[in-house]
Amino acid sequence: MEATAADRRFAEDYRLAREIPRDGLTAWRAAVAAEVELAPGATVLDVGAGTGSFASAFADWFGVRVLAVEPAAAMRALIPRYGLIEALDGRAEALPVPDGCADAAWLGSVVHHIGDLPAAARELRRALKPGAPVLIRNSFPGRCARDLRVRFFPGAERIVDGYPTVERTCAAFAGAGFTRVALHAVPQESAPSLAAFADRIRRDTDAKLRGLDDDEFERGMRRLRTAAEQEPDRPAVSWMDLLVLA
Repeated sequence: MEATAADRRFAEDYRLAREIPRDGLTAWRAAVAAEVELAPGATVLDVGAGTGSFASAFADWFGVRVLAVEPAAAMRALIPRYGLIEALDGRAEALPVPDGCADAAWLGSVVHHIGDLPAAARELRRALKPGAPVLIRNSFPGRCARDLRVRFFPGAERIVDGYPTVERTCAAFAGAGFTRVALHAVPQESAPSLAAFADRIRRDTDAKLRGLDDDEFERGMRRLRTAAEQEPDRPAVSWMDLLVLA
């Protein structure tokens, strides 16, 4: 379906608010490299690629081909288009790729948006080469205390509590033959300062903030602005989990 003007505005706001500067992803590059050897010419399947921030990062970091699958037309339109990246219309439960085509799969902040995790796991098993890993970057219930949004907007933890747990995610993938290989938290510098982080927040584009009521959101913004004034030079460092299945 063609994107509407509202869809395009949302996608632009999402990119502004949610994409992390490349320099802020240094620890993620190292974390991925520690889990899978991605040589130039390999293929990474980026499922729920959004506006392509990690698709372009993988291509630049490792020289790999990226199949960036994204169901929202407006988001897909913002995925960078150059030689190593191919943007595809599709969902996790019905990947538009051939069998055994990918050396790794990346699911960045998308597990909680997938309606049928077991079906997605089966599709990933089909699309991946034997032994290839699934790398899941996500917030999980009970493990999000160092997420900046949870720190300043405590109600966001309530939202994360509705996400699939690590155990539920592993169980869904176990049905397709995947086992848990690793789970660890990874830091990311979302902005060079807390003030810059506050300026980038767009409530409607953030799944952790959309469910807050107006009062919760405004109190959180006041906490964040106060902290930014007290610690003007503090970078906005947040943490998310990397769950590796193979």
